[in-house]
Amino acid sequence: MKPIQIRPALAKLAAGIATSQVLEEITEIWCQWRRQKLPLYLFLAMCFNLVVAPLVYAATGEQLSRSQSWGLGLLGLVTLGLSIYLFFVMFVPEKF
Repeated sequence: MKPIQIRPALAKLAAGIATSQVLEEITEIWCQWRRQKLPLYLFLAMCFNLVVAPLVYAATGEQLSRSQSWGLGLLGLVTLGLSIYLFFVMFVPEKF
């Protein structure tokens, strides 16, 4: 077997894609996004953690590394999300 040449294959692929196909793909991605909310929620949580992690890092007086403070911020967000979810499961069980 000979190895696949990436650049010529990409060039052929790019030349063969019509504008209508691109628009169809964008429409498909948009429809999938409207049905599936979990990726959106995960993205928003990660963006919110970009605000929380520096606060954790500043509050520890640089005793933790940046990755540790980022992990603690993410852990805090997950804990908060689970507590809110469990609160609603306990008091509004008909929805679940």
